[in-house]
Amino acid sequence: MATNRLERRILVTALIFISPVLIYNIIFRIVPIFVSLFLSFTKFSGFGEARLIGLGNYSRIVTDSQFWGAVLRTLQFSVEVLPLNMLISLLLALLVNTGIKGLSIFRAIYYLPVITPMVAASMIWLWLYDPQIGILNFLLSLFNIPPQNFLRSPATALHSIVAMRVWRGVGWNMLIYLAGLQGISKNLYEAASIDGASAFRRFMRITLPLLRPVHMYVLIVGLISTLQSFTEMYVMTGGGPLESTTTVGLLIYRSAFDYMEMGYASAMSFILGIIIMTLSVVSFLWRKEKEVAE
Repeated sequence: MATNRLERRILVTALIFISPVLIYNIIFRIVPIFVSLFLSFTKFSGFGEARLIGLGNYSRIVTDSQFWGAVLRTLQFSVEVLPLNMLISLLLALLVNTGIKGLSIFRAIYYLPVITPMVAASMIWLWLYDPQIGILNFLLSLFNIPPQNFLRSPATALHSIVAMRVWRGVGWNMLIYLAGLQGISKNLYEAASIDGASAFRRFMRITLPLLRPVHMYVLIVGLISTLQSFTEMYVMTGGGPLESTTTVGLLIYRSAFDYMEMGYASAMSFILGIIIMTLSVVSFLWRKEKEVAE
């Protein structure tokens, strides 16, 4: 009896402590998901009553070339950002893990972009890319290269935003890789050195294989994040020029708040969610199958 009473007291105490977070998530996360799901089956402008139209919004998405164009641009953005982000993050983590002096200073410098709000980071890069006063064009002028309209040309706009996103994300992934590197036993490297393995061979045979869980985590989290990109496009280009930087997130925002098509925007949100979930699961299963094969 005493044990049951103690367990109940522990349970009640735990519920009291987690109740603020639980209530917050229910009100601001779970409930909006179901409301958005309901709206995806309606025609709703944000005012008045929502009129049920069944699968009308979803059938419209199937033939909406603008939506699928935005999907392709969003996937292109992810494909460009993730490999660069992972590679640079790993190289920085290897550098920091060498035990160089002033390690904490390096960590702080690399991590500063992560804690910079996305709007502020976008404004900084807007200035860097400015064709008149931007520092990048100033550096190009030193080599007699004419000013470039990085964000005003369909050929370079998306790639320019990719550079900003990589700059902002490498600090976070660097810390994750650093934690993974520090979790590898030094005895493995010592044994490999005794056997005559070079530094490159130790990296290929020990470091990379043991970092597979970290690679998987960084890949899936990065995929989810980049597929939801909105702020940087909205601030830096507004989706232009010629919709070359219009991602799904930005298109959803436009449909909801510019065109007042809340129901259609909700349907696009769920389609994007399905795409993100599918790609994440496929990435995870692919990695698992590769590990089993090896």
